[in-house]
Amino acid sequence: MTSLEKNPFRGGYAPVTEEITAFDLPVTGRLPEILNGRFLRNGPNPLDLDEPSPHLFLGNGMVHGVRIRDGRAEWYRNRWIRSDAVAAALGEEPRPGPRFDGLDSNANTHVIGHAGKTLAMVESGLPIQELTYELDTVGRYDFDGTLPGGFAAHSTVDPHTGDLHAVAYYFGWPDRIQHLVVNPAGRVECAVDIAVKDGPMVHDFALTGKYVVLYDLPVTYSTAALEAGVRLPYAWNEAHPARVGLLPRDGGGEDVRWFDIDPCWVFHTLNGYDDGDRVVIYVVAYDSLFVDARLDGGGPPGLERWVIDPASGSVKRERLDDRAQEFPRIDPRRAGMPHRYGYTVDTEELLVQLPRGAQDLSELPPPAFGAALLKYDFRTGNREEHLFPRGSYASEPVFVPADPSAEAAESVEDDGYVMTYVHNPDRNAADLVILSAQDFAGGPVATVHLPARVPLGFHGGFVFDES
Repeated sequence: MTSLEKNPFRGGYAPVTEEITAFDLPVTGRLPEILNGRFLRNGPNPLDLDEPSPHLFLGNGMVHGVRIRDGRAEWYRNRWIRSDAVAAALGEEPRPGPRFDGLDSNANTHVIGHAGKTLAMVESGLPIQELTYELDTVGRYDFDGTLPGGFAAHSTVDPHTGDLHAVAYYFGWPDRIQHLVVNPAGRVECAVDIAVKDGPMVHDFALTGKYVVLYDLPVTYSTAALEAGVRLPYAWNEAHPARVGLLPRDGGGEDVRWFDIDPCWVFHTLNGYDDGDRVVIYVVAYDSLFVDARLDGGGPPGLERWVIDPASGSVKRERLDDRAQEFPRIDPRRAGMPHRYGYTVDTEELLVQLPRGAQDLSELPPPAFGAALLKYDFRTGNREEHLFPRGSYASEPVFVPADPSAEAAESVEDDGYVMTYVHNPDRNAADLVILSAQDFAGGPVATVHLPARVPLGFHGGFVFDES
């Protein structure tokens, strides 16, 4: 049996063991009438904790969702994504759908809505899994045959065009990554290959009005890690130079201009935008990560602003906050444009509990992870906190505009709500907490009480119903 000391799926990460459907959920406070849709979250939830060498990024995907309509929380559902392995373990027939390079997918990283479909996504170019409205698995999906390879964990919608942008990498592509554009009808209309070396991991990217900003950083595919039995064979590579690239949105791979930076690692982008001829991006940056293919790094992740200046060929990095944090989000209507506000989840609680000499998440005690959400006002430099009780842990904060159809002028950019799943230690179950973005430190506008835990996981959002 896998020892607890080497099993990351414990504490806040411990999986739930059954699928639940519950209706007419109890609510404290009043749900905003504008919320008509589903709040979804994806993450790893392994069926088998006895498998050898469990890895936090490789657990079977499970999507959690709350359906809200007319001021009521109509249902909660959690569903394992039916990869071939999960379907077989549950005694079900395998789901259909195209395979990229013969591969299946646990699709455990993100869940989005696009072109009327619910799509679960994952790392390393593996296939998308399409879900029904009620979160059951339809099968693997490739945008109606228009996707030339794999997809990506992260994507960004251009609020002006409705196009979905992504940057895909794949362990079978040691010499390239790929920028993809999916139109609002759900068909890939652009796929641009960009030459790289060493097979870098590219978890996220940034989108501006002019550019796709690419990260080519020193976490690369590692044959040594693979031969050592590491299930996710990527490792910190001192020999791989760190750089960021500017791909013109109407350009080809040969048009990318690269800029060297000091070695670091970025999982997630808050936002990017053009400032005249310069490009500004906000990221959560680590000094290093995946050292010896483990999830440890050279210091806690902090919020940074990078200014890329094509005229001088330089990148200026500015640390805005050393406080450990992750999962940055903005008002999605400001994607690719200057933003005033940003939201993250505090990870200080996880880091302060890391035992002396511990190397990665598998050596953590059960965490009180994410006991606070953070809101930044980048105009004033102010940081607000929303604190949760000790023993709570919060997931990624998702901003939902009060009027999703309105253009997000900067003056009303925080006119909306911040939603997150929060573990309630008194009930040993999750709450869906809805905060007013303009009264961020105040009490919740509404709290939906779920009948089960929602383990710590990765990404999701609020998917409005189509009118």
